[in-house]
Amino acid sequence: MNHIAGSGQMTVVLDGLTGLTRDAVAAAEAFFDKARLALRETTIVDGRVSSSILEREQRAAHGLAWIATYVQALRQMAAYAEQLEADGSFGELEALIVQIAFGEYLDQIAGGLPMNQTEFVRPHDFGLTFDDVSAFHTGAVATLITHGNTAPARARLMALVESLDGAATIGRSGLDETLEAIRDQMRRFADEQVVPFAHKWHTGNEYIPLEVVDHMSELGVFALTLPEEYGGMGLGKESMCVVSEELSRGYIGVGSMGTRAEIAAELILQGGTDDQKRKWLPLIAEGKILPTAVFTEPSTGSDLASLRTRAVLEGDVYRVTGNKTWITHPVRADVMTLLARTNPDEPGYKGLSMFLAEKPRGTDAEPFPAPGMSGSEIEVLGYRGMKEFEIGFDGFEVKQENLLGGEEGQGFKQLMQTFESARIQTSARAVGVAQSAFEIGLKYARERIQFGKPIIAFPRVADKLAMMAVETMVARQLTYFAAREKDQGRRCDLEAGMAKLLAARVAWSAADNSLQIHGGNGFALEYDISRVLCDARILNIFEGAGEIQAQVIARRLLDNAN
Repeated sequence: MNHIAGSGQMTVVLDGLTGLTRDAVAAAEAFFDKARLALRETTIVDGRVSSSILEREQRAAHGLAWIATYVQALRQMAAYAEQLEADGSFGELEALIVQIAFGEYLDQIAGGLPMNQTEFVRPHDFGLTFDDVSAFHTGAVATLITHGNTAPARARLMALVESLDGAATIGRSGLDETLEAIRDQMRRFADEQVVPFAHKWHTGNEYIPLEVVDHMSELGVFALTLPEEYGGMGLGKESMCVVSEELSRGYIGVGSMGTRAEIAAELILQGGTDDQKRKWLPLIAEGKILPTAVFTEPSTGSDLASLRTRAVLEGDVYRVTGNKTWITHPVRADVMTLLARTNPDEPGYKGLSMFLAEKPRGTDAEPFPAPGMSGSEIEVLGYRGMKEFEIGFDGFEVKQENLLGGEEGQGFKQLMQTFESARIQTSARAVGVAQSAFEIGLKYARERIQFGKPIIAFPRVADKLAMMAVETMVARQLTYFAAREKDQGRRCDLEAGMAKLLAARVAWSAADNSLQIHGGNGFALEYDISRVLCDARILNIFEGAGEIQAQVIARRLLDNAN
């Protein structure tokens, strides 16, 4: 143990922490490699992953994805600590967050890692032995498991949190001054124009006011990552993460308004013709049009290869017929990125095409005024503010010039190019929701008096808040890492998937624990945490359900193993 210079207080921060974390990451990597090779022996047939065996071994495969996610998360937390230490800004608060994270996640890797509340993956699921687990417990790992996440460490972390002015993000983010300035601007906007009204919008199932959307446009939310030649700000995905995080901290619906624009802009930027880019991207950047994504069908879900909605070319227009579901914000949208089958003779993904389908804005009285288009609202628990619809198309017209890229059969390929960014942004939204749950829980625990003192004085309450702060930072660093990989032009579907997998679970855990801190009051609709709990639950479903995400990650890991 050591002292923080000038503090006059004994800390519980481990001596040589960054060295310990570096060594622990190496041990975790070696343990993961053993698990991967053991599972590979089971699933590889003739040099390739057998789909049928992988399905049979789904629990172990998904567990492998989770261990890989934990290892990457710890790797990024170690890098975060080393960066702050090099900058001279690695304070006691940050050190406690890092060592608690390592203590907890290393212990879970060795003893039982939760894929959700009831499904745990353990070393023996991969065929690993007690000797393998013993080998994992190197000096650094044993020290961090034994002394990292302790009651004194959590108590000290919460004492430091209590000394902070307000409930700002706990711990330095590791980002540069420009990105922190963007964070401050978005936080002020959220605190002034979103937080005071979010619960009313949610309980009344109201649309987010267009005045709020217009202000978001003025702040550059929709122009953030677009190139300057199309009216964008030319910033990277890290900036998008910061903006999505802070807006979602205010209300996930507001944070998700940017997602609709991000998906549409990415589709057009990556797959559109020059004319389509010049026409649509400036309109998106300026917020003059609101896009929505129209992909999912009632009978397909994640199985897009089975998509049935047809688009038939007649003259200079395509006529679209079919049904779509779980379409977010379609009534007020001006353009739909619409995935449909243009060639019924091409099986699976090959016959799919993407369209930029224009439509007039609707109202509650007349939601879909366009000929050949109708819909009904899907009532939902949370994720409100934009409204969800099932939509029917019956001869709905799309101009031939609005076929994305001008070539049929490219729709799935074009959509796949957006998945990395969409999942990174979803991770950032989850971080924002987790941060919101923490702040709401912290405020309540400070103000709620029981047995003559605020309930934050009780260790089980304080411990919940401590772990919220720690895991939110872990998810944050993993999300920023995925964004940096994307900004540097690297393939990052694995990293983006890991970030979403962990951040969605962290958001749900934080919301659930924050509601528990509220006790019976948390179950009352009048309390904000009831909304946050509902909003958090969707994050493990959209943009790839957790099980689908884990399956994709596992296959990549097994395919790439030596």
